[in-house]
Amino acid sequence: MMSNKHKFIKSLSLILTASVIAVQLFTAGAAYAEAPPATFTPAENWESYNYFNFAEALQKSLYFYDAEKCGAEAGYDKGGRLEWRGSCHEGDEKIPLSNTSLSKAFIDKYRDILDPDGDGTMDLHGGFHDAGDHVRFGLPQSYTAGTLGWGFYEFRDAYKAIGEEEHMLEILRYFTDTFLRCSFLDKNGNMIAFCYMVGEGDADHCYWGPPELYPDNIPRPADFATAETPGSDVCASTAATLCTSYLIFKDSDPQYAQKCLTVAKAMYDFAKKYRGLAKGDGYYTSDYDEDELAWAAAWLYQCTGNMNYIKDIDSVDEKGNYTGYMKRIIPETYNTNTWYNSWVHCWDAVWGGTFLKLNELLPENELFDFIARWNVEYLSGGMAKHKDPNDKNYAKPSPAGYTMINGWGSARYNTAAQLSALVYMKNHPDRTDFGAWAKNQMEYLMGRNPMGYSYIVGYGYEQGLPSVQHPHHRAAHGSKTNSMNDPVEHRHILWGALAGGPDVTDYHIDSTTEYAYNEVAVDYNAAFVGACAGLYKYYGQGQKPIANFPPKEARTDDYYCEARVERETKDSTQIVLRVHNESSQPPHYETGLMVKYFFNINELLENGQSIDDVIFAIEYDEQISMQQEPITYRGPFKWDDAGTYYYEFDWSGRKIYGDRELQISFRAKQDSNYLTHWDSSNDYSRKNVTGTYAVTKNVPVYLNGVLVYGEEAPKLEPQDPHENPDTSPAAIGVTYKCGAIDPSKNTIRAAINIKNTGSVPVNLSDIKVRYWFTRDGNSDNSFTCEYAVCGTDKVMGKINSISNPVTGADSYCEISFADSAGKLAPGASTGNMPFRIESTAAYDQTNDYSYNSKMASEFGDNNKISAYVKGELKYGTEPVTTGYLAGDVDGSGTIDAIDYALLKSYMLGGIQLDSEALIRADANKDGAVNVIDLAVIKKYLLEQ
Repeated sequence: MMSNKHKFIKSLSLILTASVIAVQLFTAGAAYAEAPPATFTPAENWESYNYFNFAEALQKSLYFYDAEKCGAEAGYDKGGRLEWRGSCHEGDEKIPLSNTSLSKAFIDKYRDILDPDGDGTMDLHGGFHDAGDHVRFGLPQSYTAGTLGWGFYEFRDAYKAIGEEEHMLEILRYFTDTFLRCSFLDKNGNMIAFCYMVGEGDADHCYWGPPELYPDNIPRPADFATAETPGSDVCASTAATLCTSYLIFKDSDPQYAQKCLTVAKAMYDFAKKYRGLAKGDGYYTSDYDEDELAWAAAWLYQCTGNMNYIKDIDSVDEKGNYTGYMKRIIPETYNTNTWYNSWVHCWDAVWGGTFLKLNELLPENELFDFIARWNVEYLSGGMAKHKDPNDKNYAKPSPAGYTMINGWGSARYNTAAQLSALVYMKNHPDRTDFGAWAKNQMEYLMGRNPMGYSYIVGYGYEQGLPSVQHPHHRAAHGSKTNSMNDPVEHRHILWGALAGGPDVTDYHIDSTTEYAYNEVAVDYNAAFVGACAGLYKYYGQGQKPIANFPPKEARTDDYYCEARVERETKDSTQIVLRVHNESSQPPHYETGLMVKYFFNINELLENGQSIDDVIFAIEYDEQISMQQEPITYRGPFKWDDAGTYYYEFDWSGRKIYGDRELQISFRAKQDSNYLTHWDSSNDYSRKNVTGTYAVTKNVPVYLNGVLVYGEEAPKLEPQDPHENPDTSPAAIGVTYKCGAIDPSKNTIRAAINIKNTGSVPVNLSDIKVRYWFTRDGNSDNSFTCEYAVCGTDKVMGKINSISNPVTGADSYCEISFADSAGKLAPGASTGNMPFRIESTAAYDQTNDYSYNSKMASEFGDNNKISAYVKGELKYGTEPVTTGYLAGDVDGSGTIDAIDYALLKSYMLGGIQLDSEALIRADANKDGAVNVIDLAVIKKYLLEQ
């Protein structure tokens, strides 16, 4: 419930003449005469809707109370009937005496009764949540239980016929058990206190989530009716309920029934003696108590046959004026002994039910019959005519014929009028027009209305028919963010809940936030259930309930982890993990969640590094931002001998529902050559993770140490460091920056940065870079590397002449690396390497092929510098082809006997070949130098 319940005060029912009735109708009608939105278009062919199954409606209507049940027994694992409901508000079993409305003096006086075990608490658990909220309000609770019992008592055979009798008995007994538990009598059987409410309305309404996750910091005080703080309205209403339970259980469980009747009598006497209205936190407050007292007295008369209870209602003084409860509605019997009840049986005004009961018990009383009958005739809008043909006073129906008594929760009032009509027809079988009207109204609510859908949630579901989808109900909605708009769709179907209903124009808004239109509550369903039973009795022959109901909900993953990349550089990776507890069947907190993040450092191991060269950090922990205990993390732990490690991130001991975010980072230290070899592409938990959150099975989730989602990393076998399972070709790129012009012009200055752009590591010793230039007549050219991360001693440069020079290049400087220079991991780079080429005379760089003066301020992509891996061009464009001749071991430009001799000597271990000679010695270009290459050269020489 979003705000204080809207109610019409009982004084509006004090209509003594037809003229007063007419004035009231005009005023109320004006208040609810707003037109629907201009964009509203009634559903096509709504008048033809024809799916009406009273057995199904009755069956499903009971399951709403399973959704509303409060306490441990609400849990599906404790016998509850809905798999998405769990135990809740178990603290109601031990409410401290200090958290009640009882005064200290009262507690001290009656402590032995209130707290017999002396632990300072009271067991006040049970009952039902009021609406979408979780307060147990007094008047609607007692009204609901009494009206449910009334409908069951009148039409019990209907429940039995559809197989729901035991279900209804379970609901009624849960109500009554709670009322008995909350009633405190002294040793003489006199009531001293009754707890009619548990919870705090304003605080409760600040929370929008499932009851199973109810925050500990929301108070749940207990309010009592005592001699000091009376609550005669709610006590009388509860006494009536206990009477219905007596009548229902007296044959099957006479001992229990007798207890109900004993407490009912004590409670009624208590209400009579201590008159005063319950406060109800201002949400359900009554204007007077005479109707509830009369309601209770009528039921007590039926249970006991004691006529004094009837006298409490209609006693008169010596002048004939009422002195009983009827004085409230007929104060002057000498003026008129007639009362026109224009309201309907509801939580705040039970006159309608009272006179129907009195009419049943005392059929010879014409006044009781008149009030009971006139009320139904009036509310029928004229479908059931007044017995007096001159009486034309009727409630005005909507354009589609719907009786809209009040705009807030109109369907609850409409169905209460239906129950009233059916009960009267049961006692007066000739009034079949009463039943016909009730049937017409229920068919409207079932779907034959301009909105084109049912106001009974889930009705027609199995036939694919539409019903209200977004009732104002926390548990069914299942928000984890305290928002009515999140999620967009309800997590659960609130089976059988009667939604608020349309307005006087037949318009309705199916939205969670529209509580006036779409609220649901225990009092909404109370008369609705009985009306369904009555309609089944009279019109439901052959109709069947839904088999195997309720259906199982589709299962979802309760626990999983999402991941996204926050930031990634050549030497680091930042990952954001979001672990989830999305349990909804039922929702519950978890305190044992943990995930593992697997990563691989094979690229570090290949370069002589270890796990000690990985710097791990937690960058953000949502636990801390929520002012809760930070996460516990452990690791790194070795997973296999192939470089796989993992960290554990453990939320054990932290209550989690929904999700928790954790941002972690990995950074690799530089090796001894100041190179970084971090490569996240081979990390198991990093695979397929992007910059957008997505669920990943590669970050496994554990609950109390048991794997519940995802898969752990496979155990890898260590590789030969010279073998790489990735057969992708090597790829490199080069960026360039030209240097400042030397004043003497005898120096060429430039800088390059080589990056591994592929997916496999590359040995620096396999890389060569060529800078193409013109010597300008210089014969004594030299190369110097001015700085390199791997060390300048590991960078060599050789000036080579081109045998077939072209414009812009008659020479090239080939930059290479020593074997000890290390590797470039995928994504890694050498860093900036400034170098110079010097001679004794001046160079004219303007005509050099690789020179680019436009790249003087920052590094750029200069494809006139060429780069090679194992002799194969990988970057840039050569000005002239200078490829090697396979088999030309000595690089002379021809293949001859010398090449054969050199290779044979190498094969026998007599000599060593440098890296370039080995590339040329690979005669068949299969990537290996062996006897096959020797045979290829021999064959070549023999064929010459």
